[in-house]
Amino acid sequence: MEVTAKLSSIRITPRKMGLLADEVRGKAINDALTYLKFSPRKRTADILYRLLKSAAANADQKGTVDVDTLFVKTILVGGGTILKRFRPRAKGSAFRINKRTSHVSVTLAER
Repeated sequence: MEVTAKLSSIRITPRKMGLLADEVRGKAINDALTYLKFSPRKRTADILYRLLKSAAANADQKGTVDVDTLFVKTILVGGGTILKRFRPRAKGSAFRINKRTSHVSVTLAER
C-alpha cells in the first residue's frame, strides 16, 4: 500500500529542495527522519521532515499499514510559481529578481 503527502508553493528553490530530497529517497522512514533532523540545511530539512511525518500519519490513519516498515518510495520536487520582483538599476532601468517556489510530493510504501 502506498501513501502520499503534498506541499505546494514553498518559498525555497527547487534546486535546494532537490538536493536534500535526493539524500532521503529510498531510505526507511525512521532513517530518513533521523537524517533530516540532523541535517545542516535546517530550513529545507524542517519542511521535508514535517512532510514525511505527515505522510507517515496518513499511513497510520488508514490503519492497514505498519508505520515502521515504510520507506520513501518517491520524492518529486518541481518548480512552482515564480514571484517576480524588480530592483532599480543605473540610468533608470530595472533588474528582475526571480523568487522561486517549489512543489513537493512524497510517496511512502511498505517493504
